[in-house]
Order: sequence, then C-alpha cells, then structure tokens
Amino acid sequence: MNKIDFLLIYDAKDANPNGDPDMGNMPRIDPETGQGIVTDVCLKRKIRNYVEMTRGELSNYKIYVKEKAILNKLHKGAHVEVRKEEKTASEKEKGKDPVESAKKWMCKTYFDVRTFGAVMSTGGKDSETDSSSEKKEKKNKYSCGQVRGPVQISFSRSVDPVVTCDYSITRCAVTKPEDAEKERTMGRKFTVPYGLYVAKGTINPFLAEQQTEFSEEDLQVLIEALQNLFTFDASAARPAGSMAVRKLILFHHDSKLGNAPAHKLFESLHIKRKEGVEVPRSYDDYIVELDPMPAGVQAEEIDC
Repeated sequence: MNKIDFLLIYDAKDANPNGDPDMGNMPRIDPETGQGIVTDVCLKRKIRNYVEMTRGELSNYKIYVKEKAILNKLHKGAHVEVRKEEKTASEKEKGKDPVESAKKWMCKTYFDVRTFGAVMSTGGKDSETDSSSEKKEKKNKYSCGQVRGPVQISFSRSVDPVVTCDYSITRCAVTKPEDAEKERTMGRKFTVPYGLYVAKGTINPFLAEQQTEFSEEDLQVLIEALQNLFTFDASAARPAGSMAVRKLILFHHDSKLGNAPAHKLFESLHIKRKEGVEVPRSYDDYIVELDPMPAGVQAEEIDC
C-alpha cells in the first residue's frame, strides 16, 4: 500500500450536520468566518456506524468505540482470548509480552482500532475493595497498549459561510398526569439552509504496516463507508436525503513516502459559485475543478 490522501465533499440542506452540545445543539460555526464546522469525531462515528451495520457479524470487523461499550471489559476480553490462543500455540509463540499480544488481537478484531488507532492502556481495578497496593498492581493488568491509526481525518469546513435557522417547536404530549392541563411544551430546532463541506484525510502506509496491519481490504471498506456516509444516518436532525456525499477524491501516490505534499494536493481543488448565484442552495450552484496532478500522483474522482 502506498500513501493516499483524500478529500470528501458533501452537503447539508435543511439539516443540522453537527450540533454543539455546549450551544444547545446549534450547528457548529467558525465565529470569525461564519463557515460551518463538522468535527472529525462526527465523521468517524458515521464510518463506525456504517461498518458495524454492514459487517458487524464478521469477527474482524467489530467496532471498539460504540454506544454503551465498556472499554475495560473489551481489554480484559482481549487478554482472555490471547491466553486461549497461547494454550494451542507452539513453544516458540508462548511467553510473549501479553500487552503486545493483546494489542495485536485488538487490531485484528476491531476495524476502528486498526483504522483510526486507540489508547487501550486503561486496565482498571477488579474490585472497589482492593487495597491501595493491590489497586496499583492491577491498574494496568489488562492494558492493550496504544496504537497510532493510519487513517486521519480533519475537521470539515464549509466552502461559504452558513446561516443557522432557529425554529420553535411544540410537544402536545406530557410526561406526568399533573401536567395534562398545562399548555404545550416548547422546544427549539436548528438547521443550516444549505452548506457545502470539505473534509481532508490521509492514509499512512507505514502505520498501516507497522502498527495496525490495516489492509487493502480494509481500505476498500473505508472507501465504501465514505461514499455511503449518510445512507443510514437519517434522523430528525438530518432527514433522509438532507445530507449527501457528492464527491470523493483519492490522491494515489506512486510511493509509500508520497510524491507531493498533502497540502499542495488539497490546494489543487477549486470550488466556486456559478456566475449569477448569490445564495447557493444546492450542489449544482457550484463548479468543482481539480488542477493537473504532479508527477507520481494520480487523482481518482468518485462521484457519489
């Protein structure tokens, strides 16, 4: 696997692409430029959800970071599985560092660990009644170490400034009998009328090989997940069709080290409004162009 950089272009229409819990779930906006922001964590969550829904039954495509997951239990489970494997292993394979063996097992089992990396050094104590010395001894009993993931994704930023719309909503139902005669409960809902966003990413072949064994098969699953990022993400805040991936651009290098700086490749993308469009409200209001590539780099444009 050689180095790959990529750009993900997607839009949001009458949706909340990424609410900020510190701001009452309002869409995230750069306060200086007015551009919309979507965090890398938000995009990774959608990738994890897609892989779990489409390949969750496979033993090597489980998801480590998911809702209500108790990570220390997963770490302990890795050590248990490693000990089972050691019982049937040859004498040459026995006696290895248990943390290193558990780390390899986690990478082999969990797609998001070998893709994005993880800190898995939180062993935790077995009992609240342990003495302080016992707690210290058991602190990292089930540590699986930490790995740097080969795939990294940036914050997304909208091409143009976005506007946040605030709508009042009501609820006709109540939760308690004594509230039955009260007036309807009021609430608020926030959307972005339209925003075209761009996210940047890279795939490091050295970390894929040396740290997590991220494979060509994993790469194809990642590309599939990026293309279908919002397919199964519909919700009240993001109705079906309100968010869509428009284009995925993969910059394939001819070497592991890369044949051009990532920032130069990202700067080769130009997105501008069509003549006469003052307030963009669809992807068709933009012109998307890519400069010729430098030697050793091939650009693969996937329209979604």
